[in-house]
Amino acid sequence: FILGETSRETDKPSSHVWIIDPDGANARQLTRTGTSHSSPAWSPDGQALAFVSQRDGSKPNAICLLPTDGGEARELARHRAMPGSLAWSPDGSTLAYTLPIDPDNPGEDQRDEDAPPPVRVVRRIDYKQDNRGFLNDTRMQVMLISTETGETRQLTREAFDHTEPQWSPDGGTIAAKISNRNGMHSQLALVDVGTGAVRRIGPEDGVLATWAWSRDGSLILFDGEDRNIAHTDYFRYDLATGDRRRLTEDLSFSSESGFPTISSPAQPVWLDDQTALVHGIEHGASGLWTIDAGSGDVTEVVRWEATHAGLSTDLPANLIVQAWSSLEGTGELMVFDRAAGETRIITSLNEAFFSETPPAKWEAFSIQRGGETIEAWLFMPHDFDPAGSYPVVLDVHGGPHGNYGYSFNLGAQVMADAGMLVVASNPRGSGTYGRHFANLVRGDWGGEDWLDLLAVLDKVLERPYADADRTGIYGYSYGGYMTSWAIGQTDRFKAAVCGAPVFDMESFYGTSDIGHD
Repeated sequence: FILGETSRETDKPSSHVWIIDPDGANARQLTRTGTSHSSPAWSPDGQALAFVSQRDGSKPNAICLLPTDGGEARELARHRAMPGSLAWSPDGSTLAYTLPIDPDNPGEDQRDEDAPPPVRVVRRIDYKQDNRGFLNDTRMQVMLISTETGETRQLTREAFDHTEPQWSPDGGTIAAKISNRNGMHSQLALVDVGTGAVRRIGPEDGVLATWAWSRDGSLILFDGEDRNIAHTDYFRYDLATGDRRRLTEDLSFSSESGFPTISSPAQPVWLDDQTALVHGIEHGASGLWTIDAGSGDVTEVVRWEATHAGLSTDLPANLIVQAWSSLEGTGELMVFDRAAGETRIITSLNEAFFSETPPAKWEAFSIQRGGETIEAWLFMPHDFDPAGSYPVVLDVHGGPHGNYGYSFNLGAQVMADAGMLVVASNPRGSGTYGRHFANLVRGDWGGEDWLDLLAVLDKVLERPYADADRTGIYGYSYGGYMTSWAIGQTDRFKAAVCGAPVFDMESFYGTSDIGHD
């Protein structure tokens, strides 16, 4: 796993590859050279780890191999841009990975520092992206590299971002997500490793969330939809016939599909030839479910009052490992024993920090409004005194199909630590409640969702320690839109903070990275 830290002395971040036994014993750091590491991937025989390491020089991003029994890491290749999504071929001879490729500079040649900046020519509407900046025609492509010689080859060339390559069991095909219009729409691409020929699954205006090859390579299980809507369902794709069949209708949970440029999806794991294990979020809480690829039957395995990320298992998929976050803490590793039904947090990486800086107290509650149940969470200072009087901040999530829930809400924690009450709600339109609830916000931004938020706030203000004369509102992205909407509707808020907001829908179309759906 990758352990990231920030030095209190220098205020600089670092990250290294660590290894730990499934029972939490024998934790040890594997990397020492370089300051930033990412994308660790086991070799098929478990004898080596591939990872990306930031080094010095004009091409600082090295793809490295490290023997797990000790020894020095061996560099396979270096790039100026950051590689990602390392994936081993079944025979261990090749690594697939993604790399930003500029078609005008495929060799990653360094520009003369004294030369004037290049003229920026925009040819497409998805010309920039959060965390990546201006893209112009640079897109993520799938690369192949020999683990023996370091020889590289660019496999994909279409002018779309390609992410999370997965090898077929026979090593002949790679399945990768291709995104257009900055990920507002996506398909699954099956790329022939020998020729680069591409077969696309799903309509161009559809969406793709997670996917995985069956053990024998005859099927692919994925969740997506035929158009960009707030909620996905599971499908199976038959490689022999090309048949794409819907397995589920209106799941109760949302798959954990990662976040572009930040985190990878929790891909399904096949348990046998017919059944796959999937990770999702339901009512703001993580859970595991099984999907029958024949009947489409969905069975809940476990649900936690926590939010997990990633999905890694041992070979028989009896032990499930995920990153763990809850309302009480974050940044730990969790192991779930599927046979015993037991969950263990196997690390205590942030125990000292939370002992020094206790997290907020919290309470979950719900209201009934307009025929819907609206869930919310109230955060209070760790030394909360019900006899006191506290200002109240309404925290609005993004999306609008994002959600709050049983995860570490950093903004709410900071405000609660500063002596405020913070209420975080999932108004209609939020994700993790099914398709009907998510779609209630379409065409109604600032309508019934706004009234849900006000009703939740009013419920909190009924409490004697909540000061109605000291209320504020804060939100990011769609939450920023709702914050700007709020201060145009009422003067009840004494302070407002709009983060990454949408103020004008017309300019949103051409000047944002996601407004052109």
